[in-house]
Amino acid sequence: MSTTSFSHATTSTVARGEHHRRGGGNPVLWFFIASVLIVSLLFLMLSRKPPGTTEAKELVLYCAAGMRYPMQEIITKYQQEYGVTISAQFQGSNTLLAQIEVSKMGDLYLAADTSYVDLARQKGLAQESLSLARMKPVIVVHKDNQTIESIDDLLKPEHRVALGNPDAAAIGKKTRKLLTKSGHWNALNENVTKNGVYKPTVNEVATDVRLGSVHAGVIWDATAIQFPDLKQVSCPALDAGDAAIEICVLKNSKHPTAALKFARYIAARDRGLQTFGKKGFRIADGDVWEEHPEVTFFAGSVNRGALEPIIKTFEQREGVTVNTVYNGCGILTSQMRSMAKTKGKGFPDSYMACDVYYLKVVQDLFEDGIHVSDTDIVLVVKKGNPKQIRQVTDLTGDGIRVAIGHPEQCTIGVLSRRLLEDANVYQAIKNKGNVVTETASSALLIPNITTGAADAVLAYRSDTLAERAKLHVLDIESDLAKAIQPYSTARSSQHKALSGRLFDTIARSRDQFEKAGFNWRLDQSSNAPGPRNDEKQ
Repeated sequence: MSTTSFSHATTSTVARGEHHRRGGGNPVLWFFIASVLIVSLLFLMLSRKPPGTTEAKELVLYCAAGMRYPMQEIITKYQQEYGVTISAQFQGSNTLLAQIEVSKMGDLYLAADTSYVDLARQKGLAQESLSLARMKPVIVVHKDNQTIESIDDLLKPEHRVALGNPDAAAIGKKTRKLLTKSGHWNALNENVTKNGVYKPTVNEVATDVRLGSVHAGVIWDATAIQFPDLKQVSCPALDAGDAAIEICVLKNSKHPTAALKFARYIAARDRGLQTFGKKGFRIADGDVWEEHPEVTFFAGSVNRGALEPIIKTFEQREGVTVNTVYNGCGILTSQMRSMAKTKGKGFPDSYMACDVYYLKVVQDLFEDGIHVSDTDIVLVVKKGNPKQIRQVTDLTGDGIRVAIGHPEQCTIGVLSRRLLEDANVYQAIKNKGNVVTETASSALLIPNITTGAADAVLAYRSDTLAERAKLHVLDIESDLAKAIQPYSTARSSQHKALSGRLFDTIARSRDQFEKAGFNWRLDQSSNAPGPRNDEKQ
């Protein structure tokens, strides 16, 4: 019901109440009825979901044939729990990818090897991906077969061999790659072409071996476990062929949030991954299952301008809550230390520091950080520079009021003190009483200039953008005048995969960081951070 309709209904109800009061009706009764109607109408209005937020009733999954057995169980359980119909197509990974590329339809793609997900991403077809398990190719024969003992036996013309088609199935592509490297492929391909058969899916290869249509085949070790009539034959050439299984959300999905929810269910160590494990797959270390996960993210204040819109977009797409705490990194790391010591609630799942300095303080609690961005430390004075301050040595002048970050509470404080000490002016500024305030976070520095409370501050360049018309910004000639922002996931987090996808979202947000005044630091090809001069050993 629209607001207009609600107002009309309320007015009509009140009018009827007035009519009955004049006619001698029970006013208390009519007041009660009107109140109930109003409350009911309000409830209906508030409970209506805004356009576009209705949950999907059906999702389309393209699934590699080798994952049919675990996925059928998982799909059945999910449909029972959440009432969402999962329409699954089971084919070879490459065949499915071709279908996705042509149709531009569907919600999820589960490939038997991560190379297909990478290819889907290169083609602009895939977005988020979640790791599920690993497997490797193996030679299989019927359990009663005593004649095939090695890869060399598959090259003999008296043995019929079935392989996955390299142009359709991941197992075929992986087999060709590994045996080309070992020098067996040409002879094996010739024997299969003349005497054997190529199949479009791994399950069809396994079925042919089980039925005795062929003497041997190459399938995934996890598939072999699902066929008790088969036994594996050792093959060192194939042992190095670990394949990573991933599921990804398709870019053209009409229900990406619902698709991500199902993907999280599949990749949860206490839901879908349990089924994969029972079926013989070597499962990934997935997150615990929550229908609506909540993660805690600690971030140094300097990052706020860039992160806030990114996190909002991430929450909406993933259907999760990110409880973000912004503060000075000295305060944040003290809180973390206290939480870790007392095992208190609220310890962050991930942390993005203002500088690597404050990640090192808690490095034992976090994975290695990845450098996302950096920002310069600059000298900031009032527009027009009335005190004629040009460099940090001018801060020692008589009557120069200076504001800096508190060195025990925030990163800008630590870095400013180090920078001023390197310039041999820190103690002089302190001794002359020129430091009029030390703030708890970088966000509190610039207001000292705009309000006239200080003549100069050391601040991040990114913090100057909002008030740039009122400021005069001076570069500082020093290798130490830079802060590097690292992202890291807590070792104790129960949502490492989700935190990893939050990082992936940040890593795709270069424009947002540069708009907020940061320099982009991620290497787009390797995500490897480069060292700052003072970090080099």
